[in-house]
Amino acid sequence: MNNGSTGLVGLLGNPVQHSLSPAMQNAALQELGLNWRYLALPCEGETLPEVLQGLRAVGCRGLNVTIPHKQAVTSLCSELSEPARRLQAVNTLIPDDKDGWRGTNTDVEGFLAPLGGREHWQNQQAVVLGCGGSARAVVAGLQSLGLSSIQVIGRRTEALLTFIADLQLESAPLSSCLETDPAVGELLATADLVVNTTPVGMALHGDATAMPLSSDLWDRLADQATLYDLIYTPRPTAWLHWGQGRGHRCIDGLEMLVQQGAASLRLWSGVNDVPMDTMRQAAEAALSH
Repeated sequence: MNNGSTGLVGLLGNPVQHSLSPAMQNAALQELGLNWRYLALPCEGETLPEVLQGLRAVGCRGLNVTIPHKQAVTSLCSELSEPARRLQAVNTLIPDDKDGWRGTNTDVEGFLAPLGGREHWQNQQAVVLGCGGSARAVVAGLQSLGLSSIQVIGRRTEALLTFIADLQLESAPLSSCLETDPAVGELLATADLVVNTTPVGMALHGDATAMPLSSDLWDRLADQATLYDLIYTPRPTAWLHWGQGRGHRCIDGLEMLVQQGAASLRLWSGVNDVPMDTMRQAAEAALSH
């Protein structure tokens, strides 16, 4: 029950109506016996500084951050963890010892969890669609898998150049390509893994029947390719539905959500053994409704 001692945790983003995080986190909080409540808090970019200040002032215990604020929020943190600093993207805020927020990123471990270990991906080729905050975590994760190539496809030259410059590693080099470049078809024809980090196809974010890139490009997709869409509403997305029909291994963003959410909850609560099965079941039940 909510009372005068109930602590607040929540999610900042826009849109957040579709999010499964409240159902998932509140189920975990109840099982842990924590008198906290997790809320989805819609927030426009121009009000982000005031919202963060206000939530800190009322004793908010922690926040997740989602599209489109993951990069903008980095400049509003008193301290950034090493992963957040490298990615220049934050998905988890923890109250500091003063009146501000420490920023970190749990998306990398969340993204990697469904893929399996490095042995599955050594010397294979990956294509990443998009170059926003989520793509930064995806690429950082991919760079740990020993892939032979990681190609990032985006819409704007300037954004791609900044992205590559920020994340380039000599041990796991990145290349980029505009989505209008004819070379995109060739990249898909040899890809072993394609990851969609864009909001294209997300419910409540335009056309939920849309697929990233143009439909004719997908006809060139390699038969062995795994498709990984960070979106989980609808489930499956139109892109993954198409991939399932072609016999591809398809992964949606639900397990990433559960894994990164569990990591955030550990940081806020100090409890290491969080009930991940309960979180997963609650997220799946919320999706079914």
